[in-house]
Amino acid sequence: MAEFGIPQISTGDILRANIANGTELGKAAKTLMDQGKLVPDNLVNDMVAARLAQSDVHSGYILDGFPRTLIQARWFDAQVPNRRNMPPPVAIGINVEYTELLHRITGRRICPTCKRIYNTFSNPSKIAGLCDVEGARLEQRPDDTEEAFGRRMKEYEKLTAPVIQHYEGKGRFREVDGQASVEEVHSRILAALKDLRKNFPPGTWNSQAEI
Repeated sequence: MAEFGIPQISTGDILRANIANGTELGKAAKTLMDQGKLVPDNLVNDMVAARLAQSDVHSGYILDGFPRTLIQARWFDAQVPNRRNMPPPVAIGINVEYTELLHRITGRRICPTCKRIYNTFSNPSKIAGLCDVEGARLEQRPDDTEEAFGRRMKEYEKLTAPVIQHYEGKGRFREVDGQASVEEVHSRILAALKDLRKNFPPGTWNSQAEI
């Protein structure tokens, strides 16, 4: 993220890259993602560990889409103390009303050439189904259907909601309203991150006490 001079790491992007490259992880993940299910914790943790071993994360990083389960959160919390005395992780939740979220997911369309993202509800292309820039036919991800969305919401209530409770209990969670312009939501996230970091500045955290 430019404001902090650190990379944003999306587990979804990494998974999709593995799928596109036909790796063993990608093959295993594709079947589950097509069904709207979460990839097993051990596979996701290994993937995140490999990414965090790269040199560009030494000053910090922002994880998008991780941790999604309590097992992942506890695993991640245990890894941070071993990374240059970094402060404990903090979490931001973006709250969006159910119908709006449904439209954002099921209306998403992607150009296979330039990767430009459209939405049939809020940001449609000029010619339905075609990219404004490339003219290529837009694609929908297999897991962006309404059926898959319903399954993902059930998975969220069962597996991801406890992650929020986990970080709330440690005073390391903030929620922001996601139903605004991209710029406004971005500003809210930055403000929440800066507010949380005031309580956990780098170099002042006793990792043994946290563990």
